[in-house]
Amino acid sequence: MKHNVGAKKPDLVELSRVRDRVTFLYLEHAKLNRQDSAIVVADSKGTVFVPAGIISVLMLGPGVDITHRAMELIGDAGMSVVWVGERGVRQYAHGRTLNHSSLLIERQAKLVSNIRSRLAVARKMYQMRFPNENFSNLTMQELRGKEGARIRQVYRELSKETGVPWSRREYNHDDFDSGTPINKALTAAHQALYGLSYSVIVALGASPALGFVHTGHDLSFVYDFADLYKAEISIPIAFKMAAEDDDEKDIGSRTRLAMRDAFVDGKIMIRMVKDLKFLLDAEDDQEVESLGLWDDKTGLQKYGVQYSERDEGAD
Repeated sequence: MKHNVGAKKPDLVELSRVRDRVTFLYLEHAKLNRQDSAIVVADSKGTVFVPAGIISVLMLGPGVDITHRAMELIGDAGMSVVWVGERGVRQYAHGRTLNHSSLLIERQAKLVSNIRSRLAVARKMYQMRFPNENFSNLTMQELRGKEGARIRQVYRELSKETGVPWSRREYNHDDFDSGTPINKALTAAHQALYGLSYSVIVALGASPALGFVHTGHDLSFVYDFADLYKAEISIPIAFKMAAEDDDEKDIGSRTRLAMRDAFVDGKIMIRMVKDLKFLLDAEDDQEVESLGLWDDKTGLQKYGVQYSERDEGAD
C-alpha cells in the first residue's frame, strides 16, 4: 500500500488570505524541493526553508531546477508561480493560483464587454490617481492626456529631487544592460510591481488579460492595475536607486529588494485586494468555491445530479 509523504493537502479555508501573504520571492540558480510543508531552496551559499502558505508569488529565474513534489506543494498551497527571465524582466509562464471561484472573472468580463461600463471602470482608475478631480464626463483620450501629463511631472520632480538626469523612458526588452541606470531601475521596479499585481489579480480569480485601458495582450489588466501604483511606489524607488553610488551593474537586484521592502512596509497587498474589488464592483461579495450548471431558462442548477429528460421539462 502506498503511504502519503509529508503534510496533508490543506483546505482552502486553512490557507493564508492573499492580502496576508508575503508579496513575492525571486529565485535563480537554485534547486527547489519539498520537505513537509516547506519549499527547500538550495544553492552554492546554503539551504533555506520557505513555508509555502505564506508566499504570494514565486518568481523562478534562470538556472532553477524544481522537483515534482515541490510543484505539488506549491499548487496545494495556492502559491502563484511565474517563470521569468534574468533579473525578472520577462514572464514566460505561470501556474494556477489560490481562488477557484469564477465570481470576479465573470464580473470583469461583463464590465469590459460593454462600452459604458468599461469606460466607467477606466474613469474609476483615473479617479483613484486624481482623487480631487472629477472624471465623470471625460473621454478616454482626455483621460490618457491627463495621465501622461501627470507622469511627466512625476519624472521631472524626482529628477530634480534626486539629481538623476532624465530625458525619456526607453529600454530594450532583449538587452537589459544596454539601458541607462535610471531606465534599468525603472524596468526592474515596474517588473516587480507587475509581478505583484499579477499575483493579486489571478489569486482572487480575475483575468490578467481583460484590461479596461490596455487591450490586446494577455497581461492587459496587469498593466492597468499596476499603473495605479507606479507614481507612488516604483518610479520613486527607481530614482532613489539610480541616485545611489553603488555598483551600477547591481542596480536591478538592489531595486527589486527595495521594491520588496516597500511592498511589505506599505501593506500594498491589502490595498490591492480592496482596490481590485472596488474596480470590479465586488466589494461586498464573497468568493466561495462552488461548481454549478448554467441553464438559459431556470438559472443555476446543482452540479453532480443525474438529470433526466423529465427533470428538464420534456413532454
